[in-house]
Amino acid sequence: MSLQSPVRAEYEIELEPFTQAALTRDISLAQRIWQQGWVRKTVIMIALALIWEIAARIQNNDLLLPSFLQTAHAFIDGIATGELLGKVWISLTVLIKGYLIGIVLAFGLTTLAVSTQLGRDLLSTLTAMFNPLPAIALLPLSLLWFGLGDNSLIFVLVHSVLWALALNTYSGFLAVSETQRMAGRNYGLRGLRFVWYILIPAALPSILAGLKIGWAFAWRTLIAAELVFGASSGKGGLGWYIFQNRNELYTDKVFAGLAAVIIIGLLVENLLFNTFERLTIKKWGMQR
Repeated sequence: MSLQSPVRAEYEIELEPFTQAALTRDISLAQRIWQQGWVRKTVIMIALALIWEIAARIQNNDLLLPSFLQTAHAFIDGIATGELLGKVWISLTVLIKGYLIGIVLAFGLTTLAVSTQLGRDLLSTLTAMFNPLPAIALLPLSLLWFGLGDNSLIFVLVHSVLWALALNTYSGFLAVSETQRMAGRNYGLRGLRFVWYILIPAALPSILAGLKIGWAFAWRTLIAAELVFGASSGKGGLGWYIFQNRNELYTDKVFAGLAAVIIIGLLVENLLFNTFERLTIKKWGMQR
């Protein structure tokens, strides 16, 4: 009597070649559309607009809360007349100047910090002193030192950008692995070339985070400063537009100015920073 198990016949299953169509054929059209990020964000924006419209109709007081449709009409009217676009141009011109100067100073400080012990001590001391200080609190001194002009606004913008970007950049530089540092030294990279070719690419996620934070700080600081600066000088950008219409009780124009601030923030975030992130960090596999 044999105790051996019966031998089963071998067989092979033919598998269809893997294609992208096979991956998506079981997913409905609605699911494929919903997987697009811009679709989900658009749905969120529409839902917020509906909530706003319903709340305004329940409130039934245009002076306190104009409806979404009233605000949209004021926004379109401001674009058509060119008044709102003119204020946006004034604000963005000042903002870009202060933002770029802040970036240059931040990279100068962090480069010095990764190169010398004195630079590290200088960066840590200055950030501990000035980073907790609100930029808008420096506006009175800025007006005293630089007078009524763009230089006063640029000064507070540089303060709002500099420390956040410097801290994030320096943290990113410290997180660069020793292997990457040794590779740079083996290629004979020193000083600025070492920072440019090794540290900046490796620390790009932290640098981009600092750029985003610096942009947000600078944008809201500018609007807040223009509320005071515009009232003092009789001119200004979006902040002055909001302040002036608040005094004249044009609440729909106030909300239109706020909507312009929000729309510019969304455009910069999605068209500039997200595009740069997709072409660099995500493309290089440094971030999911």
